[in-house]
Amino acid sequence: MGTSVQVTPLSGAHSEAPLCYLLQVDGFRFLLDCGWTDSFDLALLEPLKGVAPTIDAVLLSYPDTMHLGAYTYAFAKLGLQATMYCTLPVHHMGQMYMYDHVLSRKAVSNFDLFTLDDVDTAFANSIQLKYQQHYQLAGKGEGMTITPYAAGHLLGGTIWKITKDTEEIIYAVDFNHRKERHLNKTVLENFVRPAVLITDAYNALNNQPQRKQRDQEFIDMILKVLRADGNVLLPVETAGRVLELILHLESNWAHQRLSYPVALLTNVSYSTVEFAKSLLEWMSDTIARSFGSSRENSFLLKYLKLCHDRKEFDELPSGPKVVFASMASLESGFARELFVEWATDSRNLVLFTERGQMGTLAKKLQAEPPPKIVKVTMSQKIPLTGEELQAYEEEQRLKIAAEQEVIPMEEDGHSSPKVKAVTGPLPLSVAEPGGGAPMNVEGLLATSEAPLHRQILIDGFTASDKTAAPMFPLYENPSDWDEYGEVINPDDYVVKEQELMDYQSSQPAPPAADGEENTDPEAEAILADRPSKVVVKDYTVQVKCALYYMDFEGRSDGRSIKNILAHVAPIKLVLVHGSAEATEHLRQHCVKNVCRDVYAPRIGETQDVTSDLCAYKVRLTERLMSSVLFRKLGDYEVAWVDGVIGSQEGSQESEGMLPLLPSETPPPHKSVFVGDLRLADFKQLLATKGIQAEFAGGVLRCGDAFAVRKVKPAFPALTKEWFPCSSSQ
Repeated sequence: MGTSVQVTPLSGAHSEAPLCYLLQVDGFRFLLDCGWTDSFDLALLEPLKGVAPTIDAVLLSYPDTMHLGAYTYAFAKLGLQATMYCTLPVHHMGQMYMYDHVLSRKAVSNFDLFTLDDVDTAFANSIQLKYQQHYQLAGKGEGMTITPYAAGHLLGGTIWKITKDTEEIIYAVDFNHRKERHLNKTVLENFVRPAVLITDAYNALNNQPQRKQRDQEFIDMILKVLRADGNVLLPVETAGRVLELILHLESNWAHQRLSYPVALLTNVSYSTVEFAKSLLEWMSDTIARSFGSSRENSFLLKYLKLCHDRKEFDELPSGPKVVFASMASLESGFARELFVEWATDSRNLVLFTERGQMGTLAKKLQAEPPPKIVKVTMSQKIPLTGEELQAYEEEQRLKIAAEQEVIPMEEDGHSSPKVKAVTGPLPLSVAEPGGGAPMNVEGLLATSEAPLHRQILIDGFTASDKTAAPMFPLYENPSDWDEYGEVINPDDYVVKEQELMDYQSSQPAPPAADGEENTDPEAEAILADRPSKVVVKDYTVQVKCALYYMDFEGRSDGRSIKNILAHVAPIKLVLVHGSAEATEHLRQHCVKNVCRDVYAPRIGETQDVTSDLCAYKVRLTERLMSSVLFRKLGDYEVAWVDGVIGSQEGSQESEGMLPLLPSETPPPHKSVFVGDLRLADFKQLLATKGIQAEFAGGVLRCGDAFAVRKVKPAFPALTKEWFPCSSSQ
């Protein structure tokens, strides 16, 4: 049998839901992407809950929420402990996405699905790979190799190739065949006849206009609004397609010498741009050449203002402006706030550059015709003050008192209180045994004449039965010494990048100028985790501003997808992520024009796509190798091998290897040309044989009778052709 391969969609099948798929290769379980929506609906993760603890490796293809949004939650709450593999940009930008989500929601609600620490812990359990880096799995995955390839679409976007023996499994979704300002095109077209190709049908029914036409319409629409004293809001993802849009506006602002303010308003705007500056080698060849020749960094932005809160944004010059604000779904973040404020002004424009997620406010606004009135729920987190703060503190004191155990005990005929030690800070007061008034614990410990018996509980520590009293374990850490002293490990003194970032973020902000405060009281309350409350209000927003959608998603359209699939020509094809209509349309097309075996499994349905081919490992026996005649080819040696597969023998049976024995009657072989021939080398070879040859117009003439030239056929392999020379030549 060939390599066993099964695909099970956990989300994102026959719908535009987030992408998450279980791939089993000979029992090794890959999780292909781990997406979620901006609404963080726990119901979407039900299929993932049962399989998360059994996953062996996680492969992430893009840094946006639709591809990795649920990874942090699954790692923190669902028992997912497998190593995550991704490219360096996906790792860094993916963290920016999740940071922005946490900060946006913590600022306006009691968000508790996961924390910033959960994000750091989850992403620390990862291995970053370079494009075309072959990584061999160990342990249960021994014999398998994973390799990332450029996909386009987003910075660090990845096509994954999984290799086991002779089988190649390709996972390629949301790729882009077009070269852009900051990204190269996908390399999917370089693959030919993989055993299994898993791809999406998201854009199967869409066709894109020409890039130049779209880009010009984009700038013209923005300038028209600005010149009419209107504002332009572009809801964008935190660290995704916004990089392409920023470069587009930067070049046009510089070319036309415009002075309208352009702002990027996210909680992590500074970090996003700083990471972009340091990841130029992952971007387009144009950006890399520009930096290599003139040290010009395309993300040293001259016109974009970076704002990480509303205070910095409000300090921008008044008047018309262009704002990139997160989130693109309008479910949270600064984009939602600005929409509520600007939607009632007919001079303003909300310009969507990607399709909204299902069930979100952005999706409602992109409907045809657009709604004139929408209901928006806004929440605000404000610190407790006055009576509310006093009531909260009293509630906390009562809660601590209820958890405190105060047990009276008899000793020497006296009743004395027994205080049980607790972890964390001491409570302000505890209830006195017998229902008396609260008394101060510190005063009790200091003034009580009766002896106190205190129990100290240590998690995970169990006293031995042989000891007279509990003893703490002693762990010795012997060090190696040499003639110079104690041997140290230099790695212990290296400051890791994440630790450096944590240190920098913990440093106090620079002093404000002329009596200004660094932050407003509300932000201080949130950062200090002071007691606060969430106030929720429902707004009915009259949408008078212009609403427009323009495709800047950076995905291949339907026609390009069909051409690429026909070129790749996989043996078996699995279609995921796309509406039911788009999936069925692409399936029917591929059955007729690409391959016979095309599958579109539904959520929870396991599709077996095991190859029909059988692969065996053979062992070249000494009897066979003794009769092989090798020919020198550069640094290698090549030879014909003719043999007969024998039965398993000896110790090789356990390894599953079959012996290859010499054939009794090997067939004759025709001459085969291997490698590439340089005509200059061939000329020297002819000279050693006494044949005089010379070049004439790229052709090697051998006397007056023959000539040799290279011929380039339609298939990409060079052949050589001999042809007779006429007397005129």
